[in-house]
Amino acid sequence: MSPLVSGPALFFGSLTAYVMLERPKLDPTDPGLRRAAERAGVTPEEFAGPGDVWALTWEDEDGEGGGFELPGLRDAEAEDFAERLRLALGTGEPFTIEAGAVLRLDARPAGAEGCAFTAHITPPEGEDEQLEPVTLELEPDRTASLLAQFQEFHASLA
Repeated sequence: MSPLVSGPALFFGSLTAYVMLERPKLDPTDPGLRRAAERAGVTPEEFAGPGDVWALTWEDEDGEGGGFELPGLRDAEAEDFAERLRLALGTGEPFTIEAGAVLRLDARPAGAEGCAFTAHITPPEGEDEQLEPVTLELEPDRTASLLAQFQEFHASLA
């Protein structure tokens, strides 16, 4: 994640192929953001925005990716998604979890202590027509790392 971005996030995959559900909060005091705001002709605070809109972003192994905002998603719904994931991971069995109509994660055990995901991303109606549904095979993650991430996510929403 960029140093000028903070906020709650769930990250699946690796630096080469990933899916991230995030509520980015941009820092209006960051020099890079200030320069971008100046080029855009707005104040840094306007450029940063309120930091209360969730987004889904992704990138594949070829560096191709995309993203879209989820303005109707509330913190409680994102937290529920993370909690359902946490509970399903504890079973050690394959499972499928959905985050509304835009994200479906098919999970399966990977080795003794890991989990691999296939992410199915469907841009919402009315989103940029250039965005097509995407399926990504993500590198396995250690279950313990995922569980720690869910704990951090929960704490960041408090």
